[in-house]
Formats: sequence, structure tokens, C-alpha cells
Amino acid sequence: MESKKERFKRIAENRTNKIINMIDLLGNCSNKNNYEYTEEDIKNIFNAIESSLKMSKMKFIEKQEKGKFKL
Repeated sequence: MESKKERFKRIAENRTNKIINMIDLLGNCSNKNNYEYTEEDIKNIFNAIESSLKMSKMKFIEKQEKGKFKL
């Protein structure tokens, strides 16, 4: 039977690799011979990605800090 740690490692590695591959594919859209885009388009794309990444990271951090009291 797979432990929680083993299951986390297996799933997290697979999902991380999928995300990296998708980011690489997004980078292919930078070819100006095939695509037309503005600086605003690029800014919007990376703002959305960075925002989503921050929210996902906070889910891990908040769980670690839960129960701590600070003023």
C-alpha cells in the first residue's frame, strides 16, 4: 500500500512536470513569425500565471502556519 508521502511525491512530480511542459509550450508562442501579440498580452498572461502560482504556494504555507498567533 502506498504511503501518503509516496502518493504526494508521485502526484506532485507528475503535476509539476506537466506544468513545466505547458510553460515550455507557452514559450513557443513567442515566435513572431507565427504569432502576433502585444506587450499588454504578455503582461496579462504572466500576471495570471504568477497570481495562480502565488495562490497555490500560499495553500502550502498557510497549512504550515495554521495555529500560530501573531500580533
